[in-house]
Amino acid sequence: MDFTVEFYETKMGGSPVRDFLESLKESDPDDFAALLAGLNKLRNRQYHREPLCKSLGNGLFELRHVGKLNSRVLWFFMKNRRIVAVHGIRNKGQAIPARDLEVANERHRDWCVRNEP
Repeated sequence: MDFTVEFYETKMGGSPVRDFLESLKESDPDDFAALLAGLNKLRNRQYHREPLCKSLGNGLFELRHVGKLNSRVLWFFMKNRRIVAVHGIRNKGQAIPARDLEVANERHRDWCVRNEP
């Protein structure tokens, strides 16, 4: 009864979360490894709560890793035990900037329009 984790893709086929992870792999391999391990843990329901994850409202959640900078992957649940990762960010503060929440919400809406019947 595991969940599957997939990445949002733009209409042009790009994957913002994959791009975020690739840049993180180059700039901070330890944080990259921690986020990758966190994404793998999301397959198991027991990790869908704090301290690894937190609800952000509007159906969005964050996968959190505290390191030199706070690294996060924003995601949502879909039918059939699917998790879709839509946005990745790094910041110094605890709060997620409103701009990043808007991006994640827009990608959530876009994914639903293009992928649900």
